[in-house]
Amino acid sequence: MSRWQPGARERLEQAALDLFVEQGFTETTVPQITARAGLTTRTFFRHFADKREVLFAGEDLVPEQVARLMAAAPPSLGPMELITEGLAPAAAEIFQGRSLDYLLRRRTVIDAEPALHERELRKFALMSDALAQGFRDRGADDLTARLAAELAVTTLRIAVTRWLNRQGDPDLAATINETLAAMRHLTNTPPA
Repeated sequence: MSRWQPGARERLEQAALDLFVEQGFTETTVPQITARAGLTTRTFFRHFADKREVLFAGEDLVPEQVARLMAAAPPSLGPMELITEGLAPAAAEIFQGRSLDYLLRRRTVIDAEPALHERELRKFALMSDALAQGFRDRGADDLTARLAAELAVTTLRIAVTRWLNRQGDPDLAATINETLAAMRHLTNTPPA
């Protein structure tokens, strides 16, 4: 096993995802992943805390990404305008560098393993908390900030699921915009 080949992290991610799809997440061990990648177990733990981290790497960056996007938005935009104008670019940044094939395979693994569902929900909770704080920082009261954040995250989650179910056709931005249009229609209905 070569110690100094470039791209160790990417090779580990690819090997892990291949094995998760082939034999299941629970049945896959770290030594199997490293053997498939042609690397050592020590190298794996230099890049990931455990095998779940392969699927959720970068989730700790979500609050920072959200804060950066919120700070860059024009101050004149209210919460709903920020959601409708900023959600597609935000999603593009979150999914940047990930192929449709990777995202579909990742979803297959997570859907097949109930223990991973909680971790996926945690990622969305981190995003929601960061958005709510961003809305509060922009002057929204707590209720408005929390509602706007949850609405944005729910819309994004539904749009991404729809996009993956369509296997990328149309593109993610178009699917987000379709989902936003449905959300706007729903929220504009008068109360019963």
